[in-house]
Amino acid sequence: MFPVTTFLISVGAVSAITVFLAILMVVADATIANYGEVTITINDDKKLNVRGGKPLLGTLMGEGIFIPSACGGRGSCGLCKVQVLEGAGQYLPTELPWISEEERAQNVRLSCQLKCKNDLSIKIPEELFNVKQYVTRVASIRDLTHDIKEVTLELADPPEMEFKAGQFVQIMTPEYELTDEPVYRAYSVATAPKDTKKISLEIRLVPNGICTTYVHNYLREGDEVIMNGPYGEFFLRNSPRDIICIAGGSGNAPIMSILLDMAEKKISRKTRYFFGARSVRDLFLVEELRALEKELPDFQYIPALSAPLPEDSWQGETGLITDIVAKHLPGGENVEAYLCGSPGMIDACVKVLTEKGVPEELIFYDKFA
Repeated sequence: MFPVTTFLISVGAVSAITVFLAILMVVADATIANYGEVTITINDDKKLNVRGGKPLLGTLMGEGIFIPSACGGRGSCGLCKVQVLEGAGQYLPTELPWISEEERAQNVRLSCQLKCKNDLSIKIPEELFNVKQYVTRVASIRDLTHDIKEVTLELADPPEMEFKAGQFVQIMTPEYELTDEPVYRAYSVATAPKDTKKISLEIRLVPNGICTTYVHNYLREGDEVIMNGPYGEFFLRNSPRDIICIAGGSGNAPIMSILLDMAEKKISRKTRYFFGARSVRDLFLVEELRALEKELPDFQYIPALSAPLPEDSWQGETGLITDIVAKHLPGGENVEAYLCGSPGMIDACVKVLTEKGVPEELIFYDKFA
């Protein structure tokens, strides 16, 4: 037999055996391994006796303790970090890209990747004990652009939620053709905190995205939606500094919440909101933002298009949003910034702002992956 053919057959056989063994290990871990009952001690105070073997993130959720996670436990957002004082074992390769050297020294772990195989002692922020699960009903769904929907949820049980403008919630997608189990995804609240009985979310369709596909193609008015929250440190700081807001796409949501809250509380600070889009069809809520320009003293909304179409007849700013920010911002003295968008956009904006002199500790964002 020709040597190359023999080689290819050998490689194929080895690959098949490797895949089979990997599947066998996963099945064995899920069905054969019995870790029994384990104890999770939280903040040296609260103790939970739980069934072992499942990831810490889902185990805590089952006990009514919700750790923020934008990716639903896939290990691709790095948000679900907890400090594990005892019982964690070695780091997994899936954790290491998200854990800094400083965090490794403090035994910080990704709770979605760490399985509860032994007794654990962990430390989490006390405010997470105030996070709750809510049953809501879809009050309305409307198209904001060709790929962004606004979903308004009325809270049913509990009937109210208090949150800070700029924070986010996690909504649950039930089992359907793209997932064989419920999954959670994070979305920023777009409404002002004054209305505690309903919230609005701005959800952009991501191709093959489990939650966004469900929202855009299956969710209907009147449907029940389970969510938990609120989460996040992305909220307006109480200071005399000027405000720079930068967003793109559905990143508008937390910025809108902050601006509406400022109008409600009559907060008067110099504020510039830079919104990046490709063409006119990607702009939305423009009339509402122009109305806020009249309501908020010294507020200016500055949309910029990176690729306007000839039929747009666009007369506004054109180019990358980073270039527009650099053009309008003379310096970073007495400035704090609030960013929401893709990780790439945020990284680019942080670079521009720091080069202008804005201290990095005064640049705030929730970097959803």
